[in-house]
Amino acid sequence: MTTRELLYVKTVADTHNISKAAKQLFVAQPSLSQSLQRIEESIGTKIFIRGSYGLKLTYAGEKYYQMACKILKIYDDFEAEISDMNDLRTGHISFGITNHLGAITLPLVVPEFKTECPGIDFDIFEGSTELQEEKLIAGDLDFSVMHAPVDGSEGNPSLNYEILARHPFLVAISRNNPLVQQAVVTEGYPYPVLDVKLLGDQPLLTLHKEQRIRHVTDSVLKKAGIHPEIKFVSRNYMTLEKLAAEDIGFTLLPSDYVNVNKYDNPPAFLSIDDKYSAYWSLCITTLKGAFLSRADQRFIQIIREKVPARELKSS
Repeated sequence: MTTRELLYVKTVADTHNISKAAKQLFVAQPSLSQSLQRIEESIGTKIFIRGSYGLKLTYAGEKYYQMACKILKIYDDFEAEISDMNDLRTGHISFGITNHLGAITLPLVVPEFKTECPGIDFDIFEGSTELQEEKLIAGDLDFSVMHAPVDGSEGNPSLNYEILARHPFLVAISRNNPLVQQAVVTEGYPYPVLDVKLLGDQPLLTLHKEQRIRHVTDSVLKKAGIHPEIKFVSRNYMTLEKLAAEDIGFTLLPSDYVNVNKYDNPPAFLSIDDKYSAYWSLCITTLKGAFLSRADQRFIQIIREKVPARELKSS
């Protein structure tokens, strides 16, 4: 097997389509089909079958795909090690980050890194934490800047989560809502504290289930023993923040996000008692045992140095 053959199978498996894979690989479709046929003949079994959503891996194909991901990752690590010999003059880093976290974090980190390493290019994947974890395991990313699994979960056993900072969550609700008057000013909290249990009959504005803010929200409401009716679901926390200000319902948001945007009519922000563990933890996530190039390590070090100094201190 050659790295080209491994890449062929991985790309077809990822796209579920010969034509799309051929375009990504810059090869002719007939040539790619013939290569796959030769691979199947050489191992004596089918790798792909056609399903309702395109080409699907057989059981043997799944094994081949897993092996291909591992070998290609080893090969990429080797190339990264060779790049180190250039003393950071050339190369690239590939990392993941969520859209909103990127808007907060990257402006603090990228300028210094580009000043030090102008020849290093970026390949940035913006997506949910679940998608980032999948890409890390597949070897498509060097590292990710994300939020760690919530409520004491250890996360994926194949990944290492380096916690950088913890940020409390807040309740965002209309300033005209009577519950604002029931919040109590409490030492050690940045805003008056509202008992989460009082939100049980209030409409909930929340994000989609695969998003980490939603994970924290569900955990807090479960600990409070309440089941608010979900009024609106969005992928954008700013939409929820604005709707909360307009008295459509309430939402839970991380404190490091709420001061990023300025509105003419902001919501009221209320703190949550520590007993509900209403927080998330910013982390650097890597595949256990994977190689990190000098460029990766320097970028991560700048994150450690720059980000906590400004945005990431817990209240």
